[in-house]
Amino acid sequence: MIKLTKLDGKVFYLNPHLVETIESTPDTVITISGGRKLLVQEQAETIIEAIVSYRRNISFKLIEN
Repeated sequence: MIKLTKLDGKVFYLNPHLVETIESTPDTVITISGGRKLLVQEQAETIIEAIVSYRRNISFKLIEN
């Protein structure tokens, strides 16, 4: 899960496997499977880095086992 912040300041965690698209409009809009859209405070690049880090972490754990 990756940690994100809604525009109202509430923190939530998102399963990055649900992410279909990330747009800057100028707010950051994440579209998840099913078409639901989430507005977040984080920049698109920051979210992409978090997703890459999350997936790397999973890969390393699989290799270690």
